[in-house]
Amino acid sequence: MFKKKAFILSSALLLGLAGCSTAEKEEGSSSGSGGGSGDQVTVDIFQFKVEFKEQFEELAAQYEEENPDVNVEVQTLGGGNDYSQALKTKFSSGEEPTIFNIGGPVDVEQYQERLVNLKDSEAASKALKGTLAGVTKGEEVLGLPFNQEGYGLIYNKELFKQAGVDPTSIKTMEDLTKAVETLDSKKEELQIDAVFALAGKEKWVTGNHASNLFLAPEFNNDVMAAYEGKTVNFDNSDAFKEYLDLQNKYSVQPTVSLDYSQQVEELFSTGRVAMIQQGNWIYSTVEQMDPELAEKGMGILPIPVGKEMKMPVGVPYYWAVNKNADEEVQQAAKEFLDWMYTSDTGKEAVLTQFKFIPAYEGYDTEKISDPISKEIYKYAKEGNTTGWVFQSYPVGWGEGVLGANIQKYLAGEASWEEIVKASQDEWAKARQ
Repeated sequence: MFKKKAFILSSALLLGLAGCSTAEKEEGSSSGSGGGSGDQVTVDIFQFKVEFKEQFEELAAQYEEENPDVNVEVQTLGGGNDYSQALKTKFSSGEEPTIFNIGGPVDVEQYQERLVNLKDSEAASKALKGTLAGVTKGEEVLGLPFNQEGYGLIYNKELFKQAGVDPTSIKTMEDLTKAVETLDSKKEELQIDAVFALAGKEKWVTGNHASNLFLAPEFNNDVMAAYEGKTVNFDNSDAFKEYLDLQNKYSVQPTVSLDYSQQVEELFSTGRVAMIQQGNWIYSTVEQMDPELAEKGMGILPIPVGKEMKMPVGVPYYWAVNKNADEEVQQAAKEFLDWMYTSDTGKEAVLTQFKFIPAYEGYDTEKISDPISKEIYKYAKEGNTTGWVFQSYPVGWGEGVLGANIQKYLAGEASWEEIVKASQDEWAKARQ
């Protein structure tokens, strides 16, 4: 989530994201960082995840109905837009939101002076073990988790079946390579453009998500160990290169121009490729394109690293409350977040409308609605997971350095050794 990996919507819809709110507000309502107008308090929310934008606005409107003294204004900016930069712009312009999103230890460091301690909130008391690690500083809890997400290789079950490939037999990179070669040899029969769609244009796909699998082991899958790491060794450099090479060789080309929307909507959802590296957040998009594929036709495999097949599961983003807001606005913000994650109404929406894997206790996990999320939850329940250390990379390193360097490698403009060395140097420089 890291520039998350939010859904890319159509251009027209993206243009309409900024400025959206839950409902038409009464004239004279206050700003989120100020006090209320009359008997009302306004809570301004600036959030990242476009895939649940409409459902979130509907829930906020429902909260307003139950709490007429509170206005909840929602603005969503994600997809192909730079949320991090937009948030900085809001703060520098004085248009500070009451509730905003942070991604983990690096963001906590950047925004610490603005973060309200949420340790005593009801939601924090019910957060699942480990989900608060990235936003805990000393005795303070400076954010509340959105949900849990996982990613891997999402595949088309029918195409695998037609090609005679058993996904349960894939346990190593060698197994994956053989499966890919089999699928590639039957491209005409399967009527696919390629085996993979590697979204190389999206630097978070390679620089954050893919790299995480191969860098996490050297930090013992510990987000704080990565945050404190002065250097990065690339202990699994050869395996990382092999994985990227496999995708690049058998992908729709050119990979450096292939974006998320093309990958998910144009290629995977239409059956033109057999596999993509993505996570459970794509479910709603695939469902809109092909409900049957979404419900019955998709599976997910962990990406093999050495002899391990672990699912990377983590918290994509956290809700933070702005310390610069008036106290009554801060309180209203905390009450809204508590309600969303602990009330019966909120919990039902989180599971069935947002389609989240909950990061809190007290949920009927049998109601996890889509098959990819169910599979990821199974891995999480069994403890067969890898942590999300990419949230603790130096500021901008995952995308701006490693992701950008990988683009050069995929385009044939730099050798693997060159991009690894350049990325190592930039990490060490940032952590001096």
